[in-house]
Order: sequence, then structure tokens, then C-alpha cells
Amino acid sequence: MGLAERILKGDVRAAARLMRDIDDDLPDAWHELKKLYPKTGRAYIIGVTGLPGSGKSTLVDKMVEIFRKEGKTIGIVAVDPTSPFTGGAILGDRIRMQRHSTDDGVFIRSLATRGYLGGISRSTHDIINVMDAMGKDIIIVETVGVGQDEVEIVNTAHTSIVVTVPGLGDEVQIIKAGLLEIADIFVINKSEREGAEKLEQELRVMIEMAPPRQDGWTPPIFKTEAVLGKGVFELIYGVSRHRNSLIESKKLDGKNKLRTKKHFLKLLQTRLLESVLGRMEEGETLDKMLQQLVDRKGNPYGLVEKIMREHLKSHLRSDHGGKGKTHS
Repeated sequence: MGLAERILKGDVRAAARLMRDIDDDLPDAWHELKKLYPKTGRAYIIGVTGLPGSGKSTLVDKMVEIFRKEGKTIGIVAVDPTSPFTGGAILGDRIRMQRHSTDDGVFIRSLATRGYLGGISRSTHDIINVMDAMGKDIIIVETVGVGQDEVEIVNTAHTSIVVTVPGLGDEVQIIKAGLLEIADIFVINKSEREGAEKLEQELRVMIEMAPPRQDGWTPPIFKTEAVLGKGVFELIYGVSRHRNSLIESKKLDGKNKLRTKKHFLKLLQTRLLESVLGRMEEGETLDKMLQQLVDRKGNPYGLVEKIMREHLKSHLRSDHGGKGKTHS
């Protein structure tokens, strides 16, 4: 059996192997993902984002504990900064949430950003699909926490949680990062600290001043002390309320369509670029074109148009040569 068949039969090692292949961008991974895709679309995806030091990992750990008590199976995608030496995640799943590592109902995968912007990793969507096909009820995506480019999570999660902390100037960062627009739920973690009340007031003012959302949802604010587990049950209830709101307003289908569109276009963009660059490198034309640009004997706009015309002609010839066959 291939990896996909083994995963659908509950083989956790096969899932871990495929996730590694996906992260390494191995060609065989696409073959397995194609077979898994029909079994996806059932999991509910929660995104957890916010500034470094806000306690996102601890909060996720406590959320998982409650979800497991409710009998739900969980997948966790923890996106970490990239190591400048190995290219891998600086923090791994051996460090994160160790007490869940022996729980068969929890699958944890750490990913390195590898330079991908948006707070998540290039392979995040595909890793989510594997966990979804595994039958996980809930998948939690914890972003890298770089502060100002976390907005990609809105195209990934059904419910986006923004975690803030008193005393770190979060109110300024929220405005800069555009997190006010993507947050379905705000969390003031470490709420025992001085300044929690002030931060809550400022958040409420910003929420009230923001234009009404199309889905009619007003982001609630929850105060937590994740280390002690305080306020986490209320947060879980808030996630449930948001999910029910999406279902009742029929916005959940729209969220799923947006996720699918963004994922599809990203795959298409990546493969088209790889195909074009591959042909250019085979013909040794890339260096020649770059030199033309440096010497100002050509311009990038015209060259891009030329490349696209030639690429389309090549594909048309290939299709006619293949007598109209299509490829899955």
C-alpha cells in the first residue's frame, strides 16, 4: 500500500512520513495528496496568532486538554522560525506540548517557515489536508508569531484567535499588523498582569470603531491565564459560538471556498513558475535574459510577456502531440 492508503487505515507513521515529504517538496508527495484530497473537508480549523511571548503555545496546550476531554481528536500544526543553520524549525514538537505527545488522539507537527511570509509555512495547507484525511475533528494552527505578517492565517482557519498580552504595546501592533481585521476572537493572556484592563478597554474601542463585518460577527474578548488554565474553557465556548454563527449565517461554505481558492492558486502559481524556470534553465536562456536586462537591451515586462507566449505555445504543441490527453 502507498502512504495515502496506509494513512486512511490509521497509520500514524505513514502520516508523519508524508508530512516530511511534503515539507521537503518531494514529487511523490503530490501523488499521495491527490488520493487523500477526497477524504478532506471535515475538520474544523482554528488559527492562533499573536506576538512572540504572548503564550500561544501554552494556550493551545490548554485548549487541546479541554477538547480531548470532550472526546475530540486534534491535529496541531506549530509553525516555528527557521534555523539559519539547518533550515528546520528552531523549536520542535519534542519541546512543544510534550504531555500530549503520547496521546493517540493528538497529532503534533512542527514546521519551519523557510522564508515563507504570512506567519505560516509553505506546506501548511497540505499538512492540514493530511491531518483532515486522518480524521482529526479539530486542527489548530499556531503561527510563527512574528508580529506584523500574520494575516495569512485568515485564509487558512475557520476561526482566527489573536492573542495579546498587557504591557507589550499590543494595541499599537494590532493596528499595524491588520490583526484587528482578521481576528474572530481576541484573547488577553497573562491577564493577571498590570494593564490588562486598559488593554481590554482599548481593544473594545477599536472593535467598536471598526467598520461592521460582512458576516455580522463582533469579535469577543476573553481574558486568560493559560499557565493556570483560567479562562480557557470560556475561550473554547467562544470558538463554538463563532462556529455556530458561521453555520447559521451560511458563511462557513464561503470560508471553505476562500481556503480552497487560496490553496489552489498558490499551488498553480508555484508549479507554473517551476515549469517556466525549468524550461529556461534547460535552454540556458535565464542568464542571457538577465544580462539583457542589466545591459538595458531588453525590459522585464516585454520578456515576461515573451516567456508566457512561448510557454503557452509549448503546452499547446504538447497537448496536440498527446492527441488531447489530459493529465490528472
